[in-house]
Amino acid sequence: MKALVFHGPKDVRVDTVDDPEIIDPRDAIIRVTSTAICGSDLHIYNGGLPQPRPMVLGHEFMGIVEEVGPGVRGKLRVGDRVVVPFPVACGTCYFCNHELPGHCENSNPDHYGPEGGVLTEKGGALFGYTDLYGGYHGGQAEYVRVPYADFGPRVIPDSLTDEQALFLTDIFPTGYSGIDWADVKGGEFIAIFGSGPVGIMAAKSAWLRGAARVVVIDTQQYRLDKARTTAHCETILWTSQKDVVEQIRAMSEGRGADVCVEAVGFEPDRDLLDRAKAVINLEKGSAKVIEACFSAVRRGGVVTVLGVYPAYYDNFPLGQFFDKGFTIRGGQAPAQKHIDKLLSYVVEGKVQLDDIITHRLPLAEAAHGYDIFRNKKDNCVKVVLKP
Repeated sequence: MKALVFHGPKDVRVDTVDDPEIIDPRDAIIRVTSTAICGSDLHIYNGGLPQPRPMVLGHEFMGIVEEVGPGVRGKLRVGDRVVVPFPVACGTCYFCNHELPGHCENSNPDHYGPEGGVLTEKGGALFGYTDLYGGYHGGQAEYVRVPYADFGPRVIPDSLTDEQALFLTDIFPTGYSGIDWADVKGGEFIAIFGSGPVGIMAAKSAWLRGAARVVVIDTQQYRLDKARTTAHCETILWTSQKDVVEQIRAMSEGRGADVCVEAVGFEPDRDLLDRAKAVINLEKGSAKVIEACFSAVRRGGVVTVLGVYPAYYDNFPLGQFFDKGFTIRGGQAPAQKHIDKLLSYVVEGKVQLDDIITHRLPLAEAAHGYDIFRNKKDNCVKVVLKP
């Protein structure tokens, strides 16, 4: 089969690889009909997350069930059209039973542990997301093996197109988690840092939960334009952290936002001074966006972190956290927890997901998709690939 294979930083190619096979009774083989490039994939592409061997990337995919193991029969049938949540989770361990599939105790046996270290004792597995997170090949391919297929995949009704349902795999549940973790009940002022696909989905989710005001912040005007047209929110162009924080406080009688959502991660746009600081402190990337959230949130508010942070950071503003008394939550989104509710929102027309797509490419052009997405070419916000 054809698949997009990571060979090293900024070196991805569509190769011919072996077809996947049933290995465990709870496996299924999916023929991929649509898949997407995620901002989290860029952390591997850039070399920010180590991956020493070739691997098929991609954790946002859906398709048709081609084969099921004996442990899946009765849950899925050949011919079912499904979306697959991005965490690989068993559905039976302590964390799965507590709706925390990203911390599954069984899916990542070689690197799992309670510590949550930089290179050891990680959480549960993710599709196509390095050996540290399970080593499972991903879905930017013609076919993919799905472990624990009796737990993760959801059958999609024929009334939805692929593009209407595809983002139930990751970015919609992830954006929704940033709002759910803040226990948004209605009437809140929410500031979302990052106008990529996850940030836009967080904005859409904020309206679903009754937010009174939603503002999205980014360094790229074209991404803010996309947020404004698809999520109907206010926007702020990041020129400096001080300016952004001042604008958010001015919108809220000097207090700050009730909720700040970090949807950028450890590789934000940075100047030379930011890069030099990271080198001196032996840090990978930057925590500057989290620091901005800490300043922009009101006392007693909530900061939720959706962006990936794989390392430790010096000078973390713990004193500011203590003095302001806000809550911090974050991590891998519990996609399986929310997917059924979010699917109902899509079916009922309460939210539209496919309006963020800017580029549709055949799988053969996946390397080009990575290039334009990573380098912000051609106003690229979201790339969908068709095997």
